[in-house]
Amino acid sequence: MVEEYEVYAVQYGTLAERRSAENYLGPDPHDNAPMPLHYYVWLIRNADRVILVDTGFNADRAARRGRRIDRNPIEALAALDVAPEDVDTAIITHLHYDHAGNMDLLPNARFVLQEAEMGFATGRNMRHALIRHPFELADVQLMVALNYAERVEWVNGDAEIAPGVCVHHLPGHSLGLQAVTVETRAGRLCLASDVAHFYDNIARGQPFPITAHVTGQLDGQEAVKRLAGRPELLIPGHDPKVNELFRPIPGDALIFDLTRPR
Repeated sequence: MVEEYEVYAVQYGTLAERRSAENYLGPDPHDNAPMPLHYYVWLIRNADRVILVDTGFNADRAARRGRRIDRNPIEALAALDVAPEDVDTAIITHLHYDHAGNMDLLPNARFVLQEAEMGFATGRNMRHALIRHPFELADVQLMVALNYAERVEWVNGDAEIAPGVCVHHLPGHSLGLQAVTVETRAGRLCLASDVAHFYDNIARGQPFPITAHVTGQLDGQEAVKRLAGRPELLIPGHDPKVNELFRPIPGDALIFDLTRPR
């Protein structure tokens, strides 16, 4: 019997001033039109498991990096009747600041991380300001502390995290980046995270310009298309179109049921 999960996109922040030229590696296909980013975390659950994919950033990070935050993403889970202590697993797709903050707010979670990501975030490449800019040292240090506390589940490559929930190592944007696939009533959903920030990164073969390995990022964009059960079940990491394509839950206009298209 295949497990079936509910999956929700929880929007918690926005970068409204973004221009399209900033979102593509290579020539801008949109003549530099406004193209904002949305910031999400994703909740996966069934009767037995509560799994959070990424943990977002907090108000302090938002202020320092010039982002708008609408609410702390961990606190936002209350709209789904999920308390921080209910989260049993947190899959960290990569250690960039907008995906790996707030880990200290999940007292009972085990954290799933690619071993390659920890090596990248603590290794020689971090001597370059351009490469380390998307990382926050405090998040990396907290992951070290969680490992010392025996709360990190290390993976190398593809792995099943729970029945029907798998991670897939797709290095490019970051060298330990992982996407997540989930079996749902609608089919196999692929949370691409930052394998692709926008649907158009994939459609145009032009990845987001923050990258550790361009060819790897392009290969990853091809891979997530194969991983999704069908095209509409591929969810990019930051695209406002997600809000348009999926229905919000009752009572919260910024949480979207990814198994229920509009």
